[in-house]
Amino acid sequence: MSDDNERLARHLGDWIAAQVTGSSGRGVVFGLSGGVDSAVVAALCKRAFPHHALGLILPCQSDPVDAADAVLTAHHFGLPTATIDLTPVYEALCAELRAACSDAPDDRLTCANIKPRLRMTALYAFSNHLGYRVVGTGNRSELAVGYFTKWGDGGADLLPLGNLTKTRVGELARHLGVPQRIVDKPPSAGLWEGQTDEGEMGLTYEQLDACLEGGGGKAVREVVDRLAAASRHKRELPPIAPLPSATDGST
Repeated sequence: MSDDNERLARHLGDWIAAQVTGSSGRGVVFGLSGGVDSAVVAALCKRAFPHHALGLILPCQSDPVDAADAVLTAHHFGLPTATIDLTPVYEALCAELRAACSDAPDDRLTCANIKPRLRMTALYAFSNHLGYRVVGTGNRSELAVGYFTKWGDGGADLLPLGNLTKTRVGELARHLGVPQRIVDKPPSAGLWEGQTDEGEMGLTYEQLDACLEGGGGKAVREVVDRLAAASRHKRELPPIAPLPSATDGST
């Protein structure tokens, strides 16, 4: 498996470099969340662009442990970082939205989804300024069931992990030398205190990945199919209305 992991790492690093240079990019920028997916992306980006890879640490009412793990990842792979605390912007925007929608019920998810959308804005600000391309961290498991925020962490120029299940990402992480505490960390989007990916999806990554590989059982397949159907719009570009044909409206 070690040889397979090294071949995969080399392939993905080369793919990132080709995608970026092919679009006239000078380097790469990505979010460092303190999780395993972003750590793997960081390692691959360092291989692709040893001198033009930048990690952004973007706390937003976040657990300080996540920022510490992001710093650990950056130090481990020798990556430069920039930190932008999005908390004041987030809190001000949520306050304005609540004031404008005073008759709306309290919806934790609505405000929570603003966090990844603010992070996307910060990433593209750096991308524009530096001429870099934004590398996303979404994996096959998350993409399959739509476990990402539309125009948030789903907003990126390229997704090197998009064909790897969460299980496979973990295997690659261990090969790349991602610190063990990050590999073992319960996956979380950090949307609110105590939030976990598996708790929000209603199934474990082990179940989801088994289903994606053709197993998993009927009950799990039903959950995965339901999640996939409800999130189809996230995986497609906005539909464009056709022009009326010459016969429309004719008498």
